[in-house]
Amino acid sequence: MSHGADSLKSIFFALGANLAIAVSKLAAAFFTGSGAMMAESIHSFADCGNQLLLLIGIRKAKHPPSPDYPLGFGKAIYFWSFIVALVLFSTGGLYSVYEGIHKLQRPEPVTSLLVAVSVLIFSIAAESVSLWGCMREINKVRGTRSVFRWFKETRQSDLLVVLGEDMAALLGLTFALTAVSLTWITGDPMWDAFGSIGIGILLVIVAFFVGIKVKDLLIGQGVEPQIKEAMELFLEQRPEIDTLYSLLTMQMGADVMVAVKALMCEKESAEKLITDINTCEAAFRKSFPETMWLFFEPDFHD
Repeated sequence: MSHGADSLKSIFFALGANLAIAVSKLAAAFFTGSGAMMAESIHSFADCGNQLLLLIGIRKAKHPPSPDYPLGFGKAIYFWSFIVALVLFSTGGLYSVYEGIHKLQRPEPVTSLLVAVSVLIFSIAAESVSLWGCMREINKVRGTRSVFRWFKETRQSDLLVVLGEDMAALLGLTFALTAVSLTWITGDPMWDAFGSIGIGILLVIVAFFVGIKVKDLLIGQGVEPQIKEAMELFLEQRPEIDTLYSLLTMQMGADVMVAVKALMCEKESAEKLITDINTCEAAFRKSFPETMWLFFEPDFHD
């Protein structure tokens, strides 16, 4: 992706951590009979599938333009990121709620809770490594912005999906550890069922907000605000441009489409005007290398 962050690293960090976590959780769920552990194992396997979907999306987005798709396939990553949000909502969230309600209606004894607690502690450590890898990439691009502001403004859907998954996973593990510990202390399996329901509700909430954010990108958002400001400043300072009337941008995955409308300083010679526009375009692409398409319209008014 553009602007210095390597989302592939974050995805591979998350995939490795989730695969190890999923296997250990599933084994612990069968060994203990814990509904919260089963909900967490389903969550982790769903996350593994989600990371594979993101890798597919990144690969599809790199396909070159074709006659049928002249602007390329960059926005394919948004589609696959949206699918990930749906999977997180359905497979992860709704199934966990269902599992918890089932345990409430038909409570079963939960055994060998020390195994469950040990697996959850290991999972928290592994998920923390995944979150660290994701945050390392985010910190390369967020600058002085808070993580919350970066989440609102970013156009890197794959990176924000991984962040959402990692944060949901850590909160879910905290829910599960609390539920299993309370079950261990009180001997009441109802706490385990409540833990499963809590995990499910958490995943539904995270999936909703991630889905809303990716939906905006699917519809067609421009570049991040600070990047657009930098583009406007660059164009206004060009000696070839008298007045900048408008600057339209659209994020196309890792690439950007830009349309400029401006009053040029050269008003007499068509040949000189074309040369000035070409010079301005070349300088713009050099300063903003993520620009794949650049349309420049000279005009006398907005």
